[in-house]
Order: sequence, then C-alpha cells, then structure tokens
Amino acid sequence: MKKEDNLSRRDFLLKNAAATVSLGLAPGLLFGIPRQNKPAGGPGTFTDHGVASPIGQHRGIVATTDGNGRDVALLWLFDHRGGYALLMTDAETGKSEQFDMPFPPGDAPYASILSRKNKFYTLFKGYFVEFDPAERKFTFHQKTSGAAMSMTEDDNGLIWAATYPGSGLVSFDPSKRVFTDYGFVHKENWPQYQRSIAADDKGWIYFAIGYTSSQIVCFNPATRETKLAFAEKDRRQGLASLYRNRDGKVYGKSLESDENGWIVLYEGIPVPAGTHAPDPVRYIADSQTLFHRTFKSGRKIADLDLTTNTMKVSDPSGATREVKFTHQSEGAIVMGVAVGPGKTICGGTAFPMRQFSFNPKNGQWTNLAAYGQFNTVESDGRHLYVGGYPGGFLLRWDPSKPYKVTVKERQADSNPAFLGEAKPDVYRPFRILIHPDNRTVIYAGGPAYGVTGGGMVFWDKSTNSMSVIPDKDLVPDQSTMSLAALGNGFLAGGTTTTPGTGGEKKAKEAVLYLMDEKSKKIVWKEAVFPGVQSYNDLILLPGGKVAGFADRKDFFVFDPEARKVIRQTDIEKELGLGKTVLEQGPRIFVRGDKGRIYIVLQKGIAELNPKTGGITLLGEAPQPIRAGGAYLDGTVYFVCESHLWSFKVK
Repeated sequence: MKKEDNLSRRDFLLKNAAATVSLGLAPGLLFGIPRQNKPAGGPGTFTDHGVASPIGQHRGIVATTDGNGRDVALLWLFDHRGGYALLMTDAETGKSEQFDMPFPPGDAPYASILSRKNKFYTLFKGYFVEFDPAERKFTFHQKTSGAAMSMTEDDNGLIWAATYPGSGLVSFDPSKRVFTDYGFVHKENWPQYQRSIAADDKGWIYFAIGYTSSQIVCFNPATRETKLAFAEKDRRQGLASLYRNRDGKVYGKSLESDENGWIVLYEGIPVPAGTHAPDPVRYIADSQTLFHRTFKSGRKIADLDLTTNTMKVSDPSGATREVKFTHQSEGAIVMGVAVGPGKTICGGTAFPMRQFSFNPKNGQWTNLAAYGQFNTVESDGRHLYVGGYPGGFLLRWDPSKPYKVTVKERQADSNPAFLGEAKPDVYRPFRILIHPDNRTVIYAGGPAYGVTGGGMVFWDKSTNSMSVIPDKDLVPDQSTMSLAALGNGFLAGGTTTTPGTGGEKKAKEAVLYLMDEKSKKIVWKEAVFPGVQSYNDLILLPGGKVAGFADRKDFFVFDPEARKVIRQTDIEKELGLGKTVLEQGPRIFVRGDKGRIYIVLQKGIAELNPKTGGITLLGEAPQPIRAGGAYLDGTVYFVCESHLWSFKVK
C-alpha cells in the first residue's frame, strides 16, 4: 500500500474496509486500567496523559488444535501500530502465548486462512506468513508486496492470495516450501479490492474485484495467462463476488447483490448460469472479520473479548466455561480530540471503536463502546457532535447524562443519540463545523466505496432535520475537507481530490470555494494553487481573512472579498517546520484565548500571528504528533500514537 510519512495506519483507515463492531465489547464498560495522569507542567512543557483506549482488536480468529491436540484459539492482534502479533490461547486454561510478527508492525491483516494441514496464513505489509500451532511459532515468511484481501487453498494444497492495491497474485506450496510471486496480473487506474478468490479443480485461479468497476479475473498459473469474465459494458459500480462450488467449478456474480446474475467459471471460460443454488466447498478463510468458532472436539468459542480478556467456550451439551487470558497492546488509534462539555477532552478511537473523555483537573478517564468511528468531533458547549464512519452518521452526545448505547432507531433512548446519516454522499466525514448561529451543524467528507466526489450535510437543531448536498451541486468529483464560517452569510471551503475508498481519482487539483449559506450554492471556486490535491484546514482570522493549509505544508491567507491569496509560505522548505498533522479530521488549527491561534504540526506546536501571518514554533514534541487538536485552560491537547498529550502555552 501507498505510504505517507510512515503513517500506514492512515492508509488503512482511508482506503480499507473494516469491521465496524468489535467482537464481544461490553457496551457500558468503564476501564480501570491505570494511565499516566501526571499533572501538566508550566508553560512550554509537554505532558503525556496516557493511552486513551488501552485495548487491541482482532483481525481474524480461528478455533483449532495445538501439537498436543489441545483446543486453542489463534488470533491476529492489531493496535495503533498496525498488525503486531499472533495470540494463542488455551480454551481450557486461558494460558496465552503472544508471538511477535516476524517483521516490524504496520498495516493490518485483511484476510487469512487456516489450511487443511492446520497452518494459519496471512499477508500484509508486504509479507506472507505461516504460523504453525503445533510448533508454536512462525515457520515461514516471505517479502512480497501489498496486502491480501482474500485467500484460498487449491485442490493440491497450495495457498493463494490476491493483494491490494494492484491485483498482485501469490502462491505458497507448503509441501515444497516454495513461494511464487506472479506479480500484478490486472491493471486499473484505481485501487482494487479483491474480496473473494477461488480455484477450480483444473487449477485455474479466479478473484473478484471492486469497487469502482466490478470484474472477475481468471488466471492460469501454468501459462500465466489472464482472462476477464465480464465485458466492459457488463461491469458495475461495486464489488464482484465468487466462490468454489462442490462440482469443481467456480461461480460468480458481477455484484454481490445480484441474485440472478450468476456465471460459471471453468478452465478460464465464463458461461452465464442465471439463477443458481450455491453448494460451496467450505474453507476456514475470510476477511479481517474471520471468526471460526468450532474446535475439532466439538466445543465452540461462544465469545472472545479483548476488552475484558475473557473467552467463553461451550461444549456440545450446552455448558459454557469462561476463562481469562492475557495480551499486550499499546492501545487503539485515536482519531482526534476536541474540548467537550464540562471542560473535558473528548474523542474516539478506531479498532476497536471507542469513545472517551478525559478530565484534566482530576485525571479521570471515561471509556465506552462507540457507535462506529469518530472521524471528526466538535462541541457547542452543551453537546459533543460526531461525524462518523461508516455511513457518514451524525451523533449528539450529552456527557452530563447517563450513557446509553446508541440505537439508530431509538434517538430518544440513546446517548449519544443517532441524528441521521448521509451515505453514499458522505461516508467518511473530514470536517464538522458548529455554525456561529448555534443552530446549524455542518459536516462534509468523502463518499462511499467506489464513488468519486463527496457531499455536505446541514443539520438544523431546531427542527431536528438533515439536508444533504451531493458533490455535483458543490465541486463535482471532489470532497470538501475543510470549512470555515465567514460570519457574513458565506462559508469558505477547501476540497480534496481523494475519491471514496476504492474509487477512481478524476480531478486533477483541489479548489477553494465560497458558498452562499442561504441558497447553499457555490458562488465562486478556483484552484488557487496549481497542482494542490488537498486543502487540509481553514480558520477565520480577525478582519474576515481566512488562513489555511494546502497539502499539509503550504500555509496561506485568503481574502474572500478580493477572492485571492494574499500570503503564501511553504512551512517545510522556508521555515523548516515539516508538515502539519494528517488524519481524516485533522484539526490543524486550534483557537485559543484572546484571539490566539495555534497550529498542530507533526514536529510540535506552533503559533500563528493573525495580523502578520507569521508562524513561530513554540515547542518541539518529544515524539511525532499524529492528530490534533484542542485548547483548554492555557493548554493545547493532541495525539501522539495512542496517547493523549498536551502542551502548556501559558
């Protein structure tokens, strides 16, 4: 996968599908795990307040046996570092062993398979790996490229994987210990997701791709010949699918949802099949949601919870036994933070999805199960509003009231309350804005999988109503990443050319625009910086000018009246400050007291002089900062790795 400044987890968040509900989470669980609650020091000091959510998440679980025939669970572990280890847990005693991956942590498993010979395989961060529970160790690994989106085993026992983003294809022969990399066998101008793969009984390999345009790729390993199942006119926006049938053939569809569009694939030849009653060959393989529950003994994993480190195992009679286990994690990805009601620092984590608040006065943390991923958060002083993934949902959280699990259909009985969603126009929110009228909540972001161009959402507090504007009525084929209310009936916006996950990039450069709030029409737009791909953040300055960042390094001041840039500085080249933080909701600008404005950089905390446009580095952080940014009582709060940090500015 493409990497940006080693932030591979951002590529994971932006470009890859993920389970939205963590396995076995206790919804109202408050954590008693110790954290660093050291009080902040004097001006100019950085303070580590500890891990926001000290939990890892699984990326595939299988029930199997070890070398002594004992029932064990194998689990791929993931935290803010990416995939970092395999956990092996005895079903009777809970005794656990954790095995570090045989390569540095990063990225994450998106597919895995337990073979017929009881070996556990995955491929991510460009490494194919084999784990043998009988030998209790990794027994093979090989450098390759990409990450497997699907895996299978052919009739001869070879393990196959199709890899993102360029449709790479690899195989491993466990008997001969031979790994074969066939390279990229199908080309598109967008990142391809290969969510199903199968082999027919003649040895042909087939994998299905999406999301911009569906297709099934047919590959002959003997000749390295590639064929395509669908003519261009028969391809659809979305994801194709396929499976191996018991008759030795492979059956597929141009879309998963098309029940009558089956084709049969055999020896590389696709033939229409119309309706079809699937009779699949069963493999212990799936995406990152793989959860094979049944042991050979007949017992089953009823639940496995990394939040409480408990596993429940039921025997054939129905009796259930709970065992405790241990695992080590450095904590979940923190998406960003904002000042919440009651002078707290609030935010959310990803994988698992949690919501948290931190009280700087007493060091108290609250950590709860969240409804999805809190991409961007903002407070109006009474409520915390959340723009979240997946589906572009909007939540309203009142921390002064008891927490109640969010139920989409029961707004009145939920806290946070589900207010609505904007898919497919907004699927991954980038920016949420509480309008100065304190009546309107505005958010915008990227579209659904395979779609190019995101929309904008207006939520009216007084009427409890939502209106969604598609990209065609904003800036076609682009998504709004940054917003600022000008206070005169207009909004300033900045776009990104990045499409939805698995989508096709169509725009050549991002634009700044002005929107009339009443008509919700764009009245002006321009690519003020040629070649720029994203306007990452905007903020209103005294006097009506707007400051912003483009491509995380080009600072500028824009005059909405004259509709032109009046100042530009490359903070990386000219000031040596590096780049701003990078996240789906970056929160680069942080407004302080008495008109002061702070900037969250990867390197540290800087201050913007609103009058001159000058930028001064106030302090260099002890480690790279990865997400912004909130101000409370003379302190700027931000995120380093999975930790909440702060910098005392006065």
